Amino acid sequence: MKKIILLAFLFFAAGISRGIASQGKVEIGVDEKLGQTLPGDVELYDESGNLTRLNAVLNKPTILVLVYYRCPGVCTPLLTDMTKVVDQMDLVPGKDYQILTVSFDPTETPDLAADKKDTYLGELRKTIDPNGWRFFTGDSANVRRLTDAAGFYYKKDGTNWIHPTSVIAVSPRGEITRYLYGIHQLPLDVKLAVMEASAGRTGPTIAKVMNFCYAYDPEGKHYTFNFVHVAGSLVLGLTAVFMLIFIVIPKWKAKR
Repeated sequence: MKKIILLAFLFFAAGISRGIASQGKVEIGVDEKLGQTLPGDVELYDESGNLTRLNAVLNKPTILVLVYYRCPGVCTPLLTDMTKVVDQMDLVPGKDYQILTVSFDPTETPDLAADKKDTYLGELRKTIDPNGWRFFTGDSANVRRLTDAAGFYYKKDGTNWIHPTSVIAVSPRGEITRYLYGIHQLPLDVKLAVMEASAGRTGPTIAKVMNFCYAYDPEGKHYTFNFVHVAGSLVLGLTAVFMLIFIVIPKWKAKR
C-alpha cells in the first residue's frame, strides 16, 4: 500500500512540476532547459530605447527575471523581493553578477521599463551600478524566442497574462544553470545560483514551487484563485491513483 501511495504521489508531483500541459507540451509553466544556451542573437530594447543583442549583455553571471511590467499580480512582489535580495547579498551587482529583467508583453515600451528601473533601484538601500540591474522590452518574435529557449511559458488572459514565477540563473556563455521558483528568494539561494552560473555548473532543481498569477476580477475588485490550473493537476494525480488501484494492481495480482 505504501508503494501505491508513493507512486501516486510521484505521478501527481510530476504533473505539477511540468506546469499545465496540453498534448504533451507545457502551455503555462516552466519546462527546465538546464544546460541549454539562450539565443544570443535575440534583440531587445533596453530602458534607454537602445536595441541590443542578448549576447552583448550576457558578459557575467546573470539572474534572468521574466515578468511583465503592468502585472497586477505576482510580478511586483517578485521584483520588490529582488531588491531585498540585492541588499542582503554580499555580491556586487555589475561586478560579480547582473540582473536582467525582461518583459514578455510585447506591447510594453522602453519608457515603462525605465520607470520600473527607477522604481526598483530607488528601493535599494545600497547604491549599485545602474548597469548591474537592467530592464528590457522587445517585440513578440524576439521575446518569444527568448522565453521558449528558457522554457518559460505563459498565456494571454484578457488584458493580463497567466504565467509562472521564477528566476533563472544563466552563465556568462548564456547557458541556463539553475531555476529558482516562487515570489520570495533566499539571498543564499540566489548567491549559490550565481556561483553555479559563474562556474557553468548545472543541476536538477530539487524543489519546485510554482506560483501562477491570480486573475483579477474587475467586477468584484479582487483577485480570484485560478482554479482551472490547480484542478488540472489534481485530475492528473487522481487519474494516476485510479489507474494504479483499479487497473495496474489487479493485472499484476492476476499474473501472480
